[in-house]
Amino acid sequence: MAVATAAALLAALGGALWLATRPRVQQLPGGANPGLMHGKTVLITGANSGLGRATAAELLRLGARLLRLGARVIMGCRDRARAEEAAGQLRRELSQAGAPEPGPDAGRAGELVVKELDLASLRSVRAFCQEMLQEEPRLDVLINNAGIFQCPYMKTEDGFEMQFGVNHLGHFLLTNLLLGLLKSSAPSRIVVVSSKLYKYGDINFEDLNCEQSYNKSFCYSRSKLANILFTRELARRLEGTNVTVNVLHPGIVRTNLGRHIHIPLLVKPLFNLVSWAFFKSPIEGAQTTIYLASSPEVEGVSGKYFGDCKEEELLPKAMDDAIARKLWDISEVMVGILK
Repeated sequence: MAVATAAALLAALGGALWLATRPRVQQLPGGANPGLMHGKTVLITGANSGLGRATAAELLRLGARLLRLGARVIMGCRDRARAEEAAGQLRRELSQAGAPEPGPDAGRAGELVVKELDLASLRSVRAFCQEMLQEEPRLDVLINNAGIFQCPYMKTEDGFEMQFGVNHLGHFLLTNLLLGLLKSSAPSRIVVVSSKLYKYGDINFEDLNCEQSYNKSFCYSRSKLANILFTRELARRLEGTNVTVNVLHPGIVRTNLGRHIHIPLLVKPLFNLVSWAFFKSPIEGAQTTIYLASSPEVEGVSGKYFGDCKEEELLPKAMDDAIARKLWDISEVMVGILK
């Protein structure tokens, strides 16, 4: 008990010292300013919490008309009512901060719209995209942000391993069905949120569904590697369209993404202290997403991998164009684009 107490005190002291000296939230290179996204329509998946919510708040401040997605998520904790509640809270926070409340009037900061999307259901993705194409005249930025992290083995509605199904296949179908709208709205951007953990994954075409063996950490890494390969192949296919696509890692961020990770009760206080001291806040983690969605500095840049608002190098396995093309072709069949 004494050892645990001493460890906690040391962690608290170290965390306090680090917090006192850590840099403030990184500002967007070039300086973001209100109105930068004025009149633009932005779609963010998983925008009711964490990175997505922070991204939504900042893009609203920058003047975007934001399409806010309330997902009926894997664990039943994200439904339309939950998203509406989060949207209302975001409106109040923006109002209290002195920004105009999001609404349809021209003089306001933006319009916050809640739509239901379940990336674990291809039927839901198709229905959502049909609604988008019927109701939205343009789409300037698509941000593929939603994800599930190291969950127990389970399958999507269509029988895919959950992490690969949500993190890769759901977004693969969503992006493909909205490509026409993005092209007609050009110049437009696609931003894909991946993870540094892609380094620990590989693409096993013999067992994409992880039915032969399942390791939740490895399967998450596989889905994040798939995000990068998807981005590179999509960038190749979009050459000459004035639609760009880039992928990023946000770093280690304090969000509810790790809700499936079991932390012993006695360790939780120490873990929470360490996470507050050393993990990024959601707004810090969202900076690269916001940068790629809005900054003039990346106008025309496509197929690149970013971290902390700067381009970073990829491992060779994430730059294998043959694997990227094969994954694309198989994904088309899996989601039903090709029979």
